[in-house]
Amino acid sequence: MKDEKLLKKIAQLSEKYSATGQDIYSFLEGLLYSDYMGYWDYIHLDTLLSLQNPKTDFPDEQIFIIYHQITELYFKLCLSELEQINKNGKKILDSGEDLGWNEKLSVELFIDKLQRINRYIKHLIHSFEIMVSGMEKNQFLKFRMALLPSSGFQSVQYRMIEIRSTDIENLIAHKSSRNTQSINAKFENLYWKLGARDLKSGKKSYTLLQFEKKYQERLLKLANKAQNMNLWQKYISLSKVNQKNEKLIQLMREYDVNINVNWKLAHYKSAAKYLKKSHKDIAATGGTNWQKYLPPTFQKIIFYPKLWTTKAKQEWGKEWVKSII
Repeated sequence: MKDEKLLKKIAQLSEKYSATGQDIYSFLEGLLYSDYMGYWDYIHLDTLLSLQNPKTDFPDEQIFIIYHQITELYFKLCLSELEQINKNGKKILDSGEDLGWNEKLSVELFIDKLQRINRYIKHLIHSFEIMVSGMEKNQFLKFRMALLPSSGFQSVQYRMIEIRSTDIENLIAHKSSRNTQSINAKFENLYWKLGARDLKSGKKSYTLLQFEKKYQERLLKLANKAQNMNLWQKYISLSKVNQKNEKLIQLMREYDVNINVNWKLAHYKSAAKYLKKSHKDIAATGGTNWQKYLPPTFQKIIFYPKLWTTKAKQEWGKEWVKSII
């Protein structure tokens, strides 16, 4: 029996490598002479540990760098799950054979992927205590000056998550701008762009101009693609029966609150601790108006307004919202 399984695997390998025009015997011989892979090789540990390059000698700057690097890796996981939802998930047999992407999105797969995304985001929310209580304030207020004009506002992956999660109209702060026809025009009115204006002149901050120069083209391309291919569009593409799935609706709401309320409140809590003074607030490194940009009650960005009651939308960002999670 074992010999039969072995022969079957060899036949599958032969078929795989014959497609490249190569001889399977050559690959097997190469495998014979190759070294075993170590854990450190697989995750590129030495490279990973060399990516922290503080700009100052303050020890706590390393905490700041590592936490943000971890955050970006979790964002990458979220984007991976969103991409799989958009493509309806992979169809993989028990044998391990990959049959490609499914033709239709099942509600079971949707629920599974959304549960994963919520776990990633909730972990980040809970771990933000590292930022709130894990650094000495005096050190932070010193080393942050060496980071000018960079800002966590410039996280392109977070902007990609937002665009992939909802129709772009729901990312516009002022309702009057939501009726604009073109995606490009709507893109200019996104809430976070309004929050990155110079506090005195009202002009775009250098932080925003830098960000646009590097990522505007990529984000605009994604926004146009996501117009008909985002999490909300995938939800309404389900059958009417599946759209009423209580577990899925709860997960959609949970995701909405995690991203647009609890994640931003975690940031606000940190900013308030380090940047708020009794007589005058300290400006953010990127020049963003953090007092109005971060509180969810000001922006009222809601991914899925049709899944919420009128009262819930009116009280968006208030303490009661946390009770649903």
